[in-house]
Amino acid sequence: MMTPATDREKDRIRHITSLLYQASRSIRVLRSIDWPPEVKAEFFTKGAKELPRVSYQPLDPAPAIAAVREARRAIVPVTTIDIWLERQADALERSARMLAAVGTNAFFEYSRQIYGEPTAPHRLYPQTSLELAEHVRDSIEQLDRIEMDIAPPDYHEAPAVARDIERAVHVHFGEAAPKVELVDKLSANALATAKSIRIRRDARFTDRDASQLLHHEAYIHCATSLNGQAQTDLPILAAGHPGTTRTQEGLAVFAEIISGSMELDRMRRLADRVFAIQMAIEGADFLEVYRYFLERTANPDQAFENARRVFRGGVISGGAPFTKDVVYIFGLLQVSIAIRSAFAAGRSDILRLFFCGKIDALDIPALCELYTMGLLRAPRYLPPWISDPRYLLALFTYSTFMHQVDSRRGVEVVEQLLSHAPVVKL
Repeated sequence: MMTPATDREKDRIRHITSLLYQASRSIRVLRSIDWPPEVKAEFFTKGAKELPRVSYQPLDPAPAIAAVREARRAIVPVTTIDIWLERQADALERSARMLAAVGTNAFFEYSRQIYGEPTAPHRLYPQTSLELAEHVRDSIEQLDRIEMDIAPPDYHEAPAVARDIERAVHVHFGEAAPKVELVDKLSANALATAKSIRIRRDARFTDRDASQLLHHEAYIHCATSLNGQAQTDLPILAAGHPGTTRTQEGLAVFAEIISGSMELDRMRRLADRVFAIQMAIEGADFLEVYRYFLERTANPDQAFENARRVFRGGVISGGAPFTKDVVYIFGLLQVSIAIRSAFAAGRSDILRLFFCGKIDALDIPALCELYTMGLLRAPRYLPPWISDPRYLLALFTYSTFMHQVDSRRGVEVVEQLLSHAPVVKL
């Protein structure tokens, strides 16, 4: 039987998370910094030789900050749960202030506090995001020496991909399946919410692109949105605010890998985004970053979209970019280590908590307590590799085994054996 003190504590947590959710309602980062389609049209009409002209409507941060401040009056950040609540409050306030500063240098200052920046050391890991991107690039360059045809067998138009995705999400989510829509204007090839997966009508997809879209957008982003909406006692878990972006995108990229949807070109693009952000921080303007991507892709439209991701919300002339895209590679590292460490610690019980809503990996201890208190609901929608984790278990067993083996001498021997062996083309 619940004691009055326990009931009061649960009511306090419900009240705080409701206030934080209220604060999150006006914080729509990608919508606030989106570029209208005429910006791209004008850029190419002028021969891709002039800086784009973009204007933004700054967010009035006062309502969000007022809700956060009211929530903080009830937070005493000494317990695991209250420290989690304080992190949500901090992320929401910084996000509101960032959107109030769109188009200025201050936007970048808040962006780097929220998402990080390429050269900033990570608290728990020695590598910076820039170093991680360099590791990815170097590994890909080594593989480029291999004479292997990895070109996609075919490209698929957006309407066909949309039909396939629609069938798959109806099987997975049933009546709660998000609506799949083709749209003319979109900041990426595809974006997902709990209610819809929007696909840009003129986008083209390889077979792996289409699979990535399903596993990344539907099975992760849509699922965590729907599961978050079911958390009626903890509504903040339905809010995909910037404080949860690193883990959410890390989970989504991990899903691409564990499902066999990842490919080298995708990994290269994730690394290139980090390099481009660092270029912009060092003063490169939109044109310079556009040309960098154009050299990498030979596709003017894709080069524009890649450069736009770096400069949206920031300063077109350089020095103050949007740093969100540093989270993908580091988020992948964070999620991979967290999942592997959970297995190593005998705590596979926490894996489903990653999908109970929009969370950060550091939230897991608080979520364990909230579940024990009866405030957190188990997630209903899970990706296939969690619902049936046999392959995941085998992969991490193999990964742990290889991590414990010093293979340097073996590599040296194989290199010596093959040094004079002729290349065989089969």
